[in-house]
Amino acid sequence: MNKSPKELDVREIKAKTLLNESRKIDSWFLSKYNMNIYRGCQHACVYCDGRSEKYQVQGDFGKSVTVKINAPELLHHELDEKLSNNQKKSGFILIGGGVGDSYQPVEKDYQLTRKILSIINGYQIPIHILTKSTLIERDLDLIQSINQQKAIVSMSFSSVDDELSKLLEPGVAPPSERLRVLEKFKNSGISCGMYLMPTIPYITDTPAKIEDCFKKASQIGLDFIVYAGLTLKEGRQKQYFYDFLDKHFPDHIEDYDELYAESDKWGAPDSKYTGSYNQFLISLSRKYNIPIRLPIDFVSKFIPLKDQVIATLEQIDYLRKMRGQKSSFGYTAYNLSKIKEDIYQIRYCLQSIKGIGPVTERIIKDIINNGKSLYYDNLLR
Repeated sequence: MNKSPKELDVREIKAKTLLNESRKIDSWFLSKYNMNIYRGCQHACVYCDGRSEKYQVQGDFGKSVTVKINAPELLHHELDEKLSNNQKKSGFILIGGGVGDSYQPVEKDYQLTRKILSIINGYQIPIHILTKSTLIERDLDLIQSINQQKAIVSMSFSSVDDELSKLLEPGVAPPSERLRVLEKFKNSGISCGMYLMPTIPYITDTPAKIEDCFKKASQIGLDFIVYAGLTLKEGRQKQYFYDFLDKHFPDHIEDYDELYAESDKWGAPDSKYTGSYNQFLISLSRKYNIPIRLPIDFVSKFIPLKDQVIATLEQIDYLRKMRGQKSSFGYTAYNLSKIKEDIYQIRYCLQSIKGIGPVTERIIKDIINNGKSLYYDNLLR
């Protein structure tokens, strides 16, 4: 299913930077740093928003790949610079991104991801890997070694239906193979999860197909499932997907016109559609005993306490809104992220920060004093 050499346009570059540092911890992946070793992706998933002009990926997406051939050298330099002075506890590195899977087929030749993992292993830094590729199985030895600190391995799916995957993800191993690899990593003592994102409206989002994802995740013992629906950004990404619909699912074009008629800048579908799935997802989470976010306690020993507080508040915000409840916890997390002081330094004046009232203060002090929030745990589980 991979692109033949004649169809693939590879461009080698020497990049100026590799590690991207977020201003605050990412509550979806619990990472503070991320990297794109490759730009462009041979997986050629029909829904990928990496095609959007916003990300400035050059060439024909799915056929053109830019390779940062000096990525290992850059990483050595940037880790020394960013993580000097005992700052190794500054957060996870996410390996994977929206503009190029680090384990796409071109990795077989360049082996840059493996070299990156070898370097990270030497620095004893925790990682989270997100991929669609079974090629990650090659690096089990290195990831096990990194897991002496902490490693999380996640794979993304639009469904666990092999036949639909052939249409939607033409350059990727079928979901059954991805699940097999995840089970192997899980049995090796590594925390593993499923990023069910995006599900495709009217195609992979039926209740039966969504439940099948939870069922199969439960069967192999996955630790979490993170869900998100399809976004369609105006321009190249949306047009490409509509061309796909016209060819394979023409009866749904009018449905999509209605569903995405008033999309925001992220290309999100109508909020009524999103809301209709939330209660169903919560019920599946309870039925199969699988959290629907990456649990904070997986990383709490490896990130600064302030980041733990921010990520917890953002996840509470998400979980409350899933339940149709109002929430200002995300606003509070944002305000906390702008404060330079350590959380201990401000623990006695928390209510002076915008968005923090008595309830939020109790949650934060619960994390400071006990290392976790019971309120968050109850929402999550």
